Amino acid sequence: MNAFLAYFENIRNRTRRVIASIPPDQLEWTPTQGKFTFGDLIRHLAATERYMLAENVQGRPSRYPGHGRELAHGYQNALGYLEEMHAETVQILGKVGDSGLETRIITPAGISMTMWKWLRAMIEHEVHHRAQVYLMLGMLGVDTPPLYGLTSEEVRERSAL
Repeated sequence: MNAFLAYFENIRNRTRRVIASIPPDQLEWTPTQGKFTFGDLIRHLAATERYMLAENVQGRPSRYPGHGRELAHGYQNALGYLEEMHAETVQILGKVGDSGLETRIITPAGISMTMWKWLRAMIEHEVHHRAQVYLMLGMLGVDTPPLYGLTSEEVRERSAL
């Protein structure tokens, strides 16, 4: 579990860097009416992590409250909500221990799976939504940070062609 938590923190740090690129005045912007805004995505990541995944890990059903502005209105509040929910989730996961990773949990879809697979799905979920943020920032012409130290252009420049 400690190895997973360290990995999860690395994933979250990358997500934080991308989220930090969102212009505060564009928090509730969406490319298409009725789809996630930047704020919705931040709140969704926070709420699913804490109220779905962490509840399921504890053997409880999902308590996902949605991703609306009533959860955290405004840029700083949305960021604070993400951090608060992450801290609570990490605390809950820290109590599981390595042996708990083989425990079977029930997902909101009613599927039984091992906890380690559910944790892996949480990472995939975050990466999926981080990619949405990247794409949306690109649509606005906002520069984004490279996730792994180099941009694709820098990798190409350093590659043997």
